[in-house]
Amino acid sequence: MGSFVIEGGYKLSGTIRPQGAKNEALEVICAVLLTHEEVVISNIPEILDVRNLIMLLEGMGVKVKRLEKGKYSFQADDVDPSYVESAEFVRKCAALRGSVMITGPLLARFGHAYFPKPGGDKIGRRRVDTHITGMQNLGAALHYDQQKKAYYLHIPAGTRLHGSYMLLDEASVTGTANILMAAVLAEGTTVIYNAACEPYIQQLSRMLVRMGAKIEGIGSNLLTVTGVSGLHGTEHTILPDMIEIGSFIGMAAMNRSSITIKDVSYGDLGIIPESFRRLGVNLEQKGDDIFVPEQENYVIESFLDGSIMTIADAPWPGLTPDLLSVMLVVATQCRGSVLIHQKMFESRLFFVDHLIDMGAQILLCDPHRAVVIGHDHKFQLRANNMLSPDIRAGIALLIAAMSAKGTSVIGNIEQIDRGYEDIDLRLNALGAHIARQ
Repeated sequence: MGSFVIEGGYKLSGTIRPQGAKNEALEVICAVLLTHEEVVISNIPEILDVRNLIMLLEGMGVKVKRLEKGKYSFQADDVDPSYVESAEFVRKCAALRGSVMITGPLLARFGHAYFPKPGGDKIGRRRVDTHITGMQNLGAALHYDQQKKAYYLHIPAGTRLHGSYMLLDEASVTGTANILMAAVLAEGTTVIYNAACEPYIQQLSRMLVRMGAKIEGIGSNLLTVTGVSGLHGTEHTILPDMIEIGSFIGMAAMNRSSITIKDVSYGDLGIIPESFRRLGVNLEQKGDDIFVPEQENYVIESFLDGSIMTIADAPWPGLTPDLLSVMLVVATQCRGSVLIHQKMFESRLFFVDHLIDMGAQILLCDPHRAVVIGHDHKFQLRANNMLSPDIRAGIALLIAAMSAKGTSVIGNIEQIDRGYEDIDLRLNALGAHIARQ
């Protein structure tokens, strides 16, 4: 298990460019299974989760070529049907959260797929009911394979999935992606209401349309899909990662530093810039870049009636839950108080114990809510030894350690590597002092 050794208290300066969006990459890479033709995808983040998904596809028989850094060619013209039913394949899928989105393409194109309970972050329950119910609505039969400890979805030989109207029980991003990829090859028309509409889903939808799919309502929570008999190849470029962009904003604020974040696709960031402004962080849009100027103080806004500011996650266009950990850390050094309300995952705030040990003033109300009372930079956090429980808490702890007095150690950094490419090298180029051990 690797670790980061961080010497805190150094200001950052310079320019940094975000990697491609992890969440989008997992979706669009799974989509290559929908066609036997070549699909070329650019701006792929070469991080642990993505590399593992690519290796999983290679094991299935997908031809993968690395054309250059971040640019890959995929061709799923010789998928091994026996391997995708093997215990080894199911076991590998169970270890990778993003593998859930293999199910829709496999079911639509080959008529069967295993659906193991996915692994990944330890952030509480992450239901898969939306995925499975969606596949059943499209006509798939469901059985539980006790030996492989996975659900088995299949349709009768010689038949296809059929279109259906469905109202999703939650606006699940991965659930919407999975159902959408299955529906594009189903017979008839599928209507998906309460669909997730994040930029990742919009990007996946546009990619599928270029492959020959018929999708209406892109960007809304009501998608109408008219099934087609087959899809062809395409080229696709992944958006910059909005979570990494938000993480860089948080790092600059915690260290009272000035940095420029290049090529952020500002129009796809939604409410993220304004949410940081609520914490008192000044942001300047310069073309498609974000400039974070150096500030001495960050003053948290109050609501118009004077009540405490609440920052909560919500389905798009609300604030992504993946940035609440970063915003919580930033708030520890702002002036004022804020309630952080993490609605979607009940264990994602438990990492605040590490911050409290570092001297942060945080009241954990329950698994979903924490009140942060900012130090206004009058008290510097203390160094600490800690473990990263998940990707987003890991980057939040790294931000805290970069601003702390002394030398901190963060273990289990494989969790951070799952979502952030060469983060130590890139931050050291800005002036951070991070050593990998």
